[in-house]
Amino acid sequence: MTRAEALRYHERYGGKIEVNPKTRVRDSRDLSLAYTPGVAEPCLEIAKRPADVYRYTSKGNMIAIMTDGTRVLGLGPIGPRAGLPVMEGKAVLFKKFAGVDAFPLCLDVKTPDEFVETAVRVEPAFGGINLEDIATPHCFEIEARLKELLDIPVFHDDQHGTSIIALAGLLNALRLTQRRLEDSSFVINGSGAAGIALAHFLRFAGAREITMCDRAGLIYQGRTEHSNKYKDEVARFTNRAGRRGTLADAVKGADVLVGLSAPGTITPAMIRSMADGPIVFALANPEPEIAPEAAIEAGAAVVATGRSDYANQANNVLGFPGVFRGALDVRARRINEEMKLAAARAIASLIADAELSANYVIPSPIDPRVVPSVALAVAQAAVDTGVAREPLDRERVLGHITYGK
Repeated sequence: MTRAEALRYHERYGGKIEVNPKTRVRDSRDLSLAYTPGVAEPCLEIAKRPADVYRYTSKGNMIAIMTDGTRVLGLGPIGPRAGLPVMEGKAVLFKKFAGVDAFPLCLDVKTPDEFVETAVRVEPAFGGINLEDIATPHCFEIEARLKELLDIPVFHDDQHGTSIIALAGLLNALRLTQRRLEDSSFVINGSGAAGIALAHFLRFAGAREITMCDRAGLIYQGRTEHSNKYKDEVARFTNRAGRRGTLADAVKGADVLVGLSAPGTITPAMIRSMADGPIVFALANPEPEIAPEAAIEAGAAVVATGRSDYANQANNVLGFPGVFRGALDVRARRINEEMKLAAARAIASLIADAELSANYVIPSPIDPRVVPSVALAVAQAAVDTGVAREPLDRERVLGHITYGK
């Protein structure tokens, strides 16, 4: 793919999404049912019982993809208009992979307060909110406040989608190298949205020894340089020995190194200093922290990246379509840690022991088993943890998924 091809593709279609009606308007009777006077009947029912909005409208299958354009892909703070092609692309993936209708809402806002206020005001039309491409630390504040204020799923994919896929791949890499998650040592390089979310998620999944680094080196309790309250929170349960130093110091003897940072930040020497047969997930995009060939030559047993031209691509499309499909179909009030862990385990379980290899610890993003497995696992976890408002209907969930059929 060239730059010219990408531009021609988007110009040819004038964007990637459109709105199509589910019903036909063939005659005056259809018109009277779809609009006035017939439309008044569901309006009156919803006015009496607000929950009936899920019965009579598209709210239950509609996601708002919301961004302020402050961290678009690897392009930086290019703004809400320039971020629209990405949000349209995300809407395409929601629909194609999970049958979820999604609409981009690119917000020209300057503060978290403005973002939150806008999201709260548009909530009546949407069954869930997918936050996307919002710079740290505002992304943490926005998500936390929306979860408190709204009674629908709110999910920041840069945090939690990445964490789900990373954990799924790590579970299989640990299985392949005959390690246990609770006995393994993890180093995360990068303290942005994805890195901080992964640290919390690994802890929830049972990891006991986690160390986090940023551009200033090891994060530890009491550090003031390049710090904020989110790093301080992570410091309370990571790096329990209080070590100080660089990433090179942190990785010595470690079993797993996950890069969520920038190209060139992991060196072969670092990998050689790790435990025998280490696991290296170099997930910076578009260029990983270290080339997979160099990592393998340095002794890595398993390597994953975010790129499609290497084995073990950690692609968020493995997660968010199925996560929202499952959450929507049981009308979950939120997406909690148990639902995320169920998604990660469902993805990992698609690769049998006999299939596991250094080049296959993460399923393909286009594996048709992924979305159904994730959706059902997430829906069941929502029911089990009491955040679902509807029982799990397996046939309903599977009936909404068209990918692979």
